[in-house]
Amino acid sequence: MITEYVHEGNAIDFVPAADVAAGDVVVIGDLVGVAKRACKAGTLGAVAVVGVYDFPKAVGVGSAIPEGSKLYWDEADKQAKTDSEAGANKYLGKSVKAAVDGDETVRARLSQ
Repeated sequence: MITEYVHEGNAIDFVPAADVAAGDVVVIGDLVGVAKRACKAGTLGAVAVVGVYDFPKAVGVGSAIPEGSKLYWDEADKQAKTDSEAGANKYLGKSVKAAVDGDETVRARLSQ
């Protein structure tokens, strides 16, 4: 059997178990992406797995994230963090812009 090209892979198909809004972070196993459009449970949708996005982060003393940091998605807290928490958080990508303690978001480049 030969390997057959399917597509560039900037987005992948998925079928969510629950409704998903456009812009929601979607975790599929160890794969983290961003919903391109709203998608009803049980219907085919698309998740972007490349690109640069602003992700929510914690706010307050000690929550700054330097540029170039590895980021992980904490599904329970719905935030990007620099801690994998022993594998509980899934690798998201790297920050491409420093975020200070008072910032509500961190800009990250998705990478899988």
